[in-house]
Amino acid sequence: MKAFQSEGTLIMSDEDLQRKAHDLDVTVWVGKGGVESVVDELADQLDDRDLVKVKFLRAARGGTSTEELAEDLADRVDAELLRTRGHTAVMH
Repeated sequence: MKAFQSEGTLIMSDEDLQRKAHDLDVTVWVGKGGVESVVDELADQLDDRDLVKVKFLRAARGGTSTEELAEDLADRVDAELLRTRGHTAVMH
């Protein structure tokens, strides 16, 4: 794993984060309540861990793409959207 120190904090490369994200389980599900209903939960989880995998259920998507919903959610919690695949996103 490639990592470097920045002001006392260990920082992993995007490639290493992608590898780590592959084995993650989904811990946040966005449903009919929409993005707003999971903002606090996602923020809490990101405080506790580097990566969080989010699943966007059909009821949440409506006519909106997963990418758009994931970007909106990442903005609301001040996180980096690492990637989306299918209806799942990984936040950092």
